[in-house]
Amino acid sequence: MTAAFTIRLDDEMLAKLDALAADTDRSRSWIAAKAIESYVELNAWQIAKIKEGIAQADRGEFATEEELDEIEAELQARIDAAR
Repeated sequence: MTAAFTIRLDDEMLAKLDALAADTDRSRSWIAAKAIESYVELNAWQIAKIKEGIAQADRGEFATEEELDEIEAELQARIDAAR
């Protein structure tokens, strides 16, 4: 089941939405629904991970200094490789 609702966009965003709809041969509604779906899924995932981290911290489950060093080294290697 689907439901309709109204949103307000400024003229510039509406023009961008219309252009994207035309370029992709999709409707405004389809693009808006997909954008909202993506936003909600991403943010729900992020909030779940934050809650999970808070629960772990509340239980006293923290990374060791060695684990943090390994993560830092891996991130630095990725940064160096990207340069």
